[in-house]
Amino acid sequence: MFLRDLISRLGGEAIGEVEHPLDGIGTVEAASGTQITFLANPKYRTALEHTKAAAVIVGLQDRDITSRPRIIAAKPYAYFARVAQLFHPVVRSVSGVHASAVVHPGATIAASAGIAEFVSIGANATIGERAQIGAGTVIGENVNVGADSVIAAHVTIYHYCRIGMRSIIHSGVVIGADGFGFAPDFQENTGCWVKIPQKGRVIIGDDCEIGANTTIDRGAIEDTVIGNDVKLDNQIQVGHNCQIGDHTVISGCVGIAGSTKIGRRVMVGGGAGFTGHMEVCDGAVISAMTLVTKSITVPGMVTGVLPQMKHEDWLKNIAHLRRLDKLANEIKEIKGIHKKGSAS
Repeated sequence: MFLRDLISRLGGEAIGEVEHPLDGIGTVEAASGTQITFLANPKYRTALEHTKAAAVIVGLQDRDITSRPRIIAAKPYAYFARVAQLFHPVVRSVSGVHASAVVHPGATIAASAGIAEFVSIGANATIGERAQIGAGTVIGENVNVGADSVIAAHVTIYHYCRIGMRSIIHSGVVIGADGFGFAPDFQENTGCWVKIPQKGRVIIGDDCEIGANTTIDRGAIEDTVIGNDVKLDNQIQVGHNCQIGDHTVISGCVGIAGSTKIGRRVMVGGGAGFTGHMEVCDGAVISAMTLVTKSITVPGMVTGVLPQMKHEDWLKNIAHLRRLDKLANEIKEIKGIHKKGSAS
């Protein structure tokens, strides 16, 4: 594949041309003489001087940074991602239902869909055109899987949930398990937690990707809703009745408690936590390990975690933090005495 071929498919501007067809992609440091790389982070500009890559994708401001054959793109990282898709297209399984699959007679499976070994598909489930269901996956009754979606091996999708078109669900994902809903009924030393039936669904939009071992709970009464083009990393917990807006991306190990509403184009760093029953506005950026305890109403970056430091320094600083309330009260008392003295 030559630069002219990439331009014809993806647009952009080419300066120069490679001598031999490109056969893949690579990083600035590791790309070979038959691969194309990209420059999106300024800290790699020095490394670009020593790269062995045959060509490079650069931003508008870097069009003259190198003499190598190059493609000029407004968003070089996104352009690189699309080039990577051309070199590594999704491999589709063959269509048809494997003999070991257990499919309820009331289920509807498109002729172009592929159902792998030991899959279970419940009553009135619908599997769309060209959808792929991986080995050992369980599709509950009345589940709808949209066209061109890929459900990997050993995924569980509970009853009545819906997956949009062109979505990817990775192994170990559980969609539609009961939310964590229990009402306390205690008097002195007797009583129990009373389970609240979880009667809602999980609705996942088009073009989403759900990482391995992520869990998305069904709603208690209303649905849990994941919008279009939402990207969830591995090992994320989404509680019941949550809503996540279109184009939001959430990194691994995030915990989202029930009834949290996250807006569109929000970015959440790894390990962040949401205490529930709050709203996050469109365009918010939440740093890794941040604990969100109240609604975020203004777009921009929010950070709520102490930076890394030596352990002995951390112990000292935490000791000071524990005394903040006492120090604040002492300051109030001093101000009060000062005001009284001024008045007299």
